[in-house]
Amino acid sequence: MSNEDVILTAGDAEVTVQPGNGCRIGSLRIGGVELLRQGQKYGCFPMVPWCGRIRDGRFRDGAAVHQMPLNSPPHAIHGFARDAGWRTARTSATEAVFTYDLTDPWPYPGRVTQIVELAEESLTLRLGIETYGDSFPAQAGWHPWFNRSLEGGGDPVRIDFTPAWQEERGEDHLPTGHRTDPKPGPWDDCFGMPDGVDVTLTWPERLEVAVKSREQWVVVYDEQEAAVCVEPQTGPPDGLNTDPRLVTPIEPLETATTWSWRRL
Repeated sequence: MSNEDVILTAGDAEVTVQPGNGCRIGSLRIGGVELLRQGQKYGCFPMVPWCGRIRDGRFRDGAAVHQMPLNSPPHAIHGFARDAGWRTARTSATEAVFTYDLTDPWPYPGRVTQIVELAEESLTLRLGIETYGDSFPAQAGWHPWFNRSLEGGGDPVRIDFTPAWQEERGEDHLPTGHRTDPKPGPWDDCFGMPDGVDVTLTWPERLEVAVKSREQWVVVYDEQEAAVCVEPQTGPPDGLNTDPRLVTPIEPLETATTWSWRRL
């Protein structure tokens, strides 16, 4: 199939997936109201095969040291699947499956699959990474840009969550390895939620969206005026070095997030 946009609908919810633009969710409309910031690099993109920054773009796998392109100098950030064209494997009215083959500069052959499932009151995103050969460290997650204010007016969004800890952030924006009690925002920070990511976005008198995942890591970024980001992911920034998850021939890396909404 081509990499043309795919539109899913369920009730009054509509999702547009852009496989040709990093397989990002280009639009999520509830009752005609757009939840995601619009633009070529916004929406909600999959972060794969790593999340956040890799320090100096280098990660170690055993004795081997691999250098990734510095797309956010001096670091490498958010993987590169978001800049690639994906293939649409299959679609229905409410579900679509997309694939992306890992190639240079990633040193290991493998495949990433994203499944997008829309229901009348929820959106579920799933990512899987499998290897075609050796085991390798990887991460997966999502980077949504939620509009701070919704079309039609009303107060800006409020972010509510109760993390167990906050990763101390160094001047280079990478975790120092120390954990602190959660601090008030604004944030560009990684938080630990051992019982699973559970963050509520509330646009007062308009809409409430619960972002959940079984993963225990979430980055919250709300330093921009137009949008806020709530990013469930399988490990912390620089996690390929500090907390690697291995993709093995018998155990792919699989993760999911569900966004559920209700009107207020």
